[in-house]
Amino acid sequence: MTGRGRLTRKPLWRISVATTAEAEEVVAELLAATFGCSAATHSDVLKGTTTVSVFLDVLPAGFAAKCAALGVTLRELTRCGLEAGPARVRVRKLPPEDWAESWKRHFKPVDFNGRLLVVPSWLRRKPRAGQAVVVLDPGLSFGTGQHATTGFCLRQLVARRKAGARQAFLDVGTGSGILAIAAAKLNYAPVHAFDYDPEAVRVAKTNAVRNAVSRKLRFWQQDLTLLPPRPIRQYDVVCANLLTTLLISERNRIAGFVRPQGTLVLAGILATEFDQVHSAYESLGFRLVTSRREREWRSGAFRSPSLR
Repeated sequence: MTGRGRLTRKPLWRISVATTAEAEEVVAELLAATFGCSAATHSDVLKGTTTVSVFLDVLPAGFAAKCAALGVTLRELTRCGLEAGPARVRVRKLPPEDWAESWKRHFKPVDFNGRLLVVPSWLRRKPRAGQAVVVLDPGLSFGTGQHATTGFCLRQLVARRKAGARQAFLDVGTGSGILAIAAAKLNYAPVHAFDYDPEAVRVAKTNAVRNAVSRKLRFWQQDLTLLPPRPIRQYDVVCANLLTTLLISERNRIAGFVRPQGTLVLAGILATEFDQVHSAYESLGFRLVTSRREREWRSGAFRSPSLR
């Protein structure tokens, strides 16, 4: 979900919202939906600030009205219990170098249990012996492993991998493709992933080529809500890092992808909404085996029942 953006050498308009780390993914989704392009998240560790931005070549028609409506929605988030920050929309024209270089100062490698390393292309970090490496730049992606929800999914991919076993993996709402790419690096097979956003699929394919795993996985564009009730294929491990409303409304479709005794990893959930998600999947026979709360987010891994 996080780190959306594109690089260009043309001057850009930056539309940004100062928010909190807890709300960054929701705000990124709102900005992307409002302006029809991917959003980027920039966290300043020293100052403790988080800024979500979209970058446009030209301002769209009805720009002022869009900004006003966005401000109303951001304030509504706070009233609903998610602290989204000051909820002010800022607009600035700037050359891309200003924000592109800022990523390099704040984006750090992330190590997952010594078995997986996610690192930006401009940093040299020697992996441990046998450690899989995913190279991903935040300015070109929809998810980089920095956020709590993506991080939980990556940790589960590492934890659920059985050495020498053939395990199929599916990523529902792949974004940057980071989970699918990591799964391929960890030797899951087959590895499949889809997203409703064609731009996300394009970026994911580019990232897969960059990581030399494009032949080990498959991406496609698909709206989850339009899939048949019963999937053709099931997987040993399924990740769905989505909004809570979608996780609940489409629980039967998502659950249907998981093989008996397989693992379903659910993320993108506010801690205050986790019990709703837990109950929805428990009603289908899924058992919560582990969960983790980081700030306002809570994610969980569920075991599929033996018989469906």
